[in-house]
Amino acid sequence: MSRLHDPFRRGQLAIAALFLSLGFQYATWAARIPAIKSDLGLSAAEVGVLLMAAGVGAAVSFPAVAWLMRRMGSRRLSLLSQLGLALLLLALAAAPNYPVALLVMCADGVLVGCLNVAMNAQGAALEARHERNTMARLHAVFSAGSLLAALLASGMTAATGSVAAHFGVAVALLVALGATARTGLLDDATTPDGAAPGATDPAAAEAPADPEPARRRWTLPSRPTLWMCCAMVFGTVAEGAMNDWSALYLKDIAEASAELAPLGIAVVSGMMVVARLFADGWRSRFGDGRVVLLGSAVAAAGLAAALVSGGVAPALAGFACMGLGIAAVTPCVYAAAARQGSDALTLVAAMGTTGLLAGPPLIGFIAGASSLAWGMGAVAASAGAVALCGTRIRWTAPAAPVARSEATPA
Repeated sequence: MSRLHDPFRRGQLAIAALFLSLGFQYATWAARIPAIKSDLGLSAAEVGVLLMAAGVGAAVSFPAVAWLMRRMGSRRLSLLSQLGLALLLLALAAAPNYPVALLVMCADGVLVGCLNVAMNAQGAALEARHERNTMARLHAVFSAGSLLAALLASGMTAATGSVAAHFGVAVALLVALGATARTGLLDDATTPDGAAPGATDPAAAEAPADPEPARRRWTLPSRPTLWMCCAMVFGTVAEGAMNDWSALYLKDIAEASAELAPLGIAVVSGMMVVARLFADGWRSRFGDGRVVLLGSAVAAAGLAAALVSGGVAPALAGFACMGLGIAAVTPCVYAAAARQGSDALTLVAAMGTTGLLAGPPLIGFIAGASSLAWGMGAVAASAGAVALCGTRIRWTAPAAPVARSEATPA
């Protein structure tokens, strides 16, 4: 069967377009934070509040995302939120003042929360339906989107200082990605509430069919789910902070040139892409738990050593360690949450979005109170906290690889 007609490959391509869109949109505006700061005349503390607005939007969106997943399903929700995120880039470029920019970033956080939950529900459903690992590769595409956005930002910065022109090109690419995703996403009729088929939700398995799923009562999350939430928050804090603050760290602390500063995001994203391309194999061989523990330890130690050494080259080396080590954390935690059921997946994904968007402004507040070097030290500490949380999660044993002949739709 050709890749074009293989249902798994077709679904994988469509879902990958969503992951690419989210990584690209997020890193596009993150790479232009220095320009936005200059255009609006913001201080470092105001930049932190601007980033916090996106985190607040993501945090408060959790109840709405859960309701929308039941009402619209992961397919429709992912497509609408992807289009909305593209249009918000234009709104951010046209923001005339700081209050408007705050509103735009708050809306961005809400839509990021919607897309993050919906696309991970699609990815978990694809894994379960075809019994093939793919979550790490999908997250690799997210990192590839960040890498592509960083390279585009570097090129557009050299060509023109116009943020509007840069974001206009980015929106055109996002619209094309949305059109690609639309044709191959999974039908929500086979994935109730956006959950992966086969997800182990004991309450759902024993209870009779609910005639009004939109009114289903939420139960308190289990202890393993709470540890997953903590690991996800710390992991995405580290990942998000590297995207948002690496350019400013290289420029202000390491004294890199304006053309070289955006390459901090490129190094982190590039290493994450490489690691995530191999991470599904690591998961099968060593198990998710070992991959998370070792990776987060490498990330914390590498970045801490770079901060102590100082300079551009050590900083880029430390960023590479962070990208390599933190890459597999979110795919492994998402896969573990999917096995706990749709409610656990939605909660963990929401916490991931919150950490991704709320973590960077917290680093900004630390930088404002002391220095950005101490802020990046907090990023290294967050990576170390992932390892501690990972020891409390019930990981599954390494799974044997599934042959292609067995990878047929359930």
